[in-house]
Amino acid sequence: MFNASCPACGAPLSFRSAASVIAVCEYCKATVHREGDAVRDMGRMASVLEDYSPIQIGTSGVFKGAEFTVIGRIQLRYDGGLWNEWHVMFNDGRCGWLSDASNQFTLTFETAGAGALPAFDELIPGKTFIIHGQAYLAADIRSAACTGGEGELPFRVGAGWQARVADFRSGSRFLTLDYSDADIPMVYAGQAVTLDDLHCQLLRAEDDIRDSAGKLKGGVRPLDCPSCGSSVRFVPGITRQLVCPSCRSLVDTTSRTAEVIDTATRMAAVDATTAIELGQQASISGKTFETIGLLRRSDDEGVVWTEYLLFNPQRGFLWLVETDEGWFQTRVLDEWPIWDGGDTAVLNGQRFRKASDYRAKTVFAAGAFNWKVKAGDTDRIVEFNLSGKALAAELGPNELTWSLSVPAPAFQMRAWFGDKFKGKLAPAKSSTRRVAKYFIVGLLIVNLIPLLMSFGKVSAYLLITSLALYLPAWVIDKAGAGKE
Repeated sequence: MFNASCPACGAPLSFRSAASVIAVCEYCKATVHREGDAVRDMGRMASVLEDYSPIQIGTSGVFKGAEFTVIGRIQLRYDGGLWNEWHVMFNDGRCGWLSDASNQFTLTFETAGAGALPAFDELIPGKTFIIHGQAYLAADIRSAACTGGEGELPFRVGAGWQARVADFRSGSRFLTLDYSDADIPMVYAGQAVTLDDLHCQLLRAEDDIRDSAGKLKGGVRPLDCPSCGSSVRFVPGITRQLVCPSCRSLVDTTSRTAEVIDTATRMAAVDATTAIELGQQASISGKTFETIGLLRRSDDEGVVWTEYLLFNPQRGFLWLVETDEGWFQTRVLDEWPIWDGGDTAVLNGQRFRKASDYRAKTVFAAGAFNWKVKAGDTDRIVEFNLSGKALAAELGPNELTWSLSVPAPAFQMRAWFGDKFKGKLAPAKSSTRRVAKYFIVGLLIVNLIPLLMSFGKVSAYLLITSLALYLPAWVIDKAGAGKE
């Protein structure tokens, strides 16, 4: 560890990693450059926007038996939002990067390039590339600007520093090509992870995330709509963009000062009656999720459905989708299926068959989201089905994502949201009674002749048997109706 004093304010400053050349003073935000045993003030680093991330400087964890600590962060912003790159140092001296994008996490390490690497301009989301002898799908191609940083960093960055990066996935494998400094990219390889996988400690508390989200670190202040001045009702910093509940203006929350992006979107364009209200809470798997946003989308044939975005500070984002066919719970996948662009996609050994390929258009948005969204946004969706489950690839101009949807019965929705859930509860199907009726009719046919020969005795037996079949079926159906 190298200790020094901040040349700007004199506060104590430590470089824990020998690879660190930059440290951001915790007190005055000066960017301090280490040159041997000397330090030099490079000017102020922009403050980082506190957001939904549960990670902080000092968070620790374990990866493949090796302990690490988070020692720095840079925050990168692109047209659609921002993400965090956390600089981590292992006890054995190695350093890596823990990327946090909308509560999807990857851990990567710098690695030597092998073989020819594609040029940045050749990259297209959804296209397969062979890198290091492995087939990868291009997942995300971005040009982003550094908007802030803190802690220790292994290279010089500052406000305005531009990053050109491309992410690739293959199953749980993850790879980043960084073209920021040269046409021949730096290569970072690793895998998708969860905070539970990493056994993370010293994470931010849920209350801290809620209290500070959307505010610049060191400058806690309420966020007012720059269009009408009204206070924004829903936690702004948890997400990248929100819709003012008063004037319905779309407001970007990722900049130092919130700015209006589009004042034309109005709730009057869509029926505001929804099954789940913004701000409504649900208890799912023992965790409290808050409904922070809703989208109404349509396909090429005019079929309309509604998507609700829910958030929990520790568990991240969750989607619930309301369609004419019922409700579905949807999660964005960290481990990607194997897909070559054809009619099948394989996930965890299960083969999904292609069911549809269409364009999905956003017709209405309200609330807050973890990316910029507006009416008129259109993406291509390729959907695959297997035993009631839906696997979907969503391709936008710069990004490919995969999600998995499973049915969420109406009684389950009621259990999660309680009596405030306003969705339609499908009437109980009397399938059990229907089966019982078929058995009773069959008994009557088989015993028709004995019934004619000895009506009294046989009819009594038939009556008892019929009641024994029908009454339990009636009880089962009633119980099912009560759950729904």
